[in-house]
Amino acid sequence: MSDANATPAELENQVPQTESAPPTEGTSKLLERALERLQGARKKAMDVQVVVVETSKKAAHTTDDYVHEHPWASVGIAAGVGLLVGLLINRD
Repeated sequence: MSDANATPAELENQVPQTESAPPTEGTSKLLERALERLQGARKKAMDVQVVVVETSKKAAHTTDDYVHEHPWASVGIAAGVGLLVGLLINRD
């Protein structure tokens, strides 16, 4: 597998292998910077995940409230969307 397609965990597992290689000038700094960026990317991904989950839960609660307050309008909207999707699927 190429390093471009590797997951962060796989890259971290390869770090000890890199450290055992004969040292060259600047490799330790490069390795340190790579690990810092990897940890930063992981933290950002976790932050994004939290925001997406919170936003999704809020949207689900809002939708649930609307459906309970306006059941027939919700049925009409669902039927209209279903009709549109059906027409788009069956067109030639």
